[in-house]
Amino acid sequence: MSKMKVVQVPKAGGNLELVERNIPDPARNQVRIKVEACGICHSDALVKEGHWPGIQYPRVPGHEIAGRIDAVGTDVTNWKPGQRVGVGWHGGHCFTCDPCRRGDFVNCKNQKITGISHDGGYQEYMVSPAEGVAAIPDDLPAAEAAPLLCAGITVFNALRNSGAHAGDLVAVQGIGGLGHLGIQYARQMGFRTFAIGRGKDKEALARKLGAAHYIDTAAGDPVAELQKFGGARVILATAPDAKSMSALFNGLSSNGKFVVVGASMDPITVGPIQLIEGRKALQGWASGIAPDSEDTMQFSTLSGVRPMIEQYPLEKAVEAYAQMISGRARFRVVLTMGG
Repeated sequence: MSKMKVVQVPKAGGNLELVERNIPDPARNQVRIKVEACGICHSDALVKEGHWPGIQYPRVPGHEIAGRIDAVGTDVTNWKPGQRVGVGWHGGHCFTCDPCRRGDFVNCKNQKITGISHDGGYQEYMVSPAEGVAAIPDDLPAAEAAPLLCAGITVFNALRNSGAHAGDLVAVQGIGGLGHLGIQYARQMGFRTFAIGRGKDKEALARKLGAAHYIDTAAGDPVAELQKFGGARVILATAPDAKSMSALFNGLSSNGKFVVVGASMDPITVGPIQLIEGRKALQGWASGIAPDSEDTMQFSTLSGVRPMIEQYPLEKAVEAYAQMISGRARFRVVLTMGG
């Protein structure tokens, strides 16, 4: 077989289209992956709508990829055909810029972004730089592994690097694609986990996911509610609403940290006095590199953290993307390949 099915964006602002292409061969430092599942992330809209500068079209989106290595390039020695692997947002790095020389690969000045710098996972086969590949545990199904390679790693990595310790109060703002995983990870890491959402109807799910307490922003002041318990050591902001984030900042305890993972184009409003009083911090967090993805999946396997997913075949990518972008999905949409 030399042909494969591909869902591509033909031009900025264009519609997703199903086409046939030749199966690509890996370059010397690449691996070829037979894709089994690929999550549809809200960030894929950057490709579809052309909001990321410099994208070359046609482009295949998708940066939550799970599958098996099908072939390796001549210089690849640490991967072999048949291995279960995944690829996330961070698709590779240059090894030579100043951050890379210091081992800070996630901040590589020439970072390769899967589905943006090169074709992603909305296809039956894809090639990836070898350094962007992460091993998937044998007992983690591909459709469940895929969302962990973006949504999962983002909240897991942010929480484990937040400075919070077991027993600390950690509040997760938003119960959506990121938040429903953040609540699970926070609980399994031993934090006193609070979930913050809008509407009483979300409480049952928040508690099922592991929240010890639910704060309904429609029913009262969430800052006052957090301060009843001494304030949060960490607030993980997952819902991409800058206004809601700004309104929560004063819910931190002294030495608390407000960690932003929900991407919004609007500014967060936090004044200097808010930062100085109580020595509080505001920090953004990107996803991570391949070893971080491996840690995320291994922790998920050990602790039972799983994404809630809706599955669609590759051929229904248009319908699947529409379900994601509408906000109706509960909570991650995953494309699965035939066979």
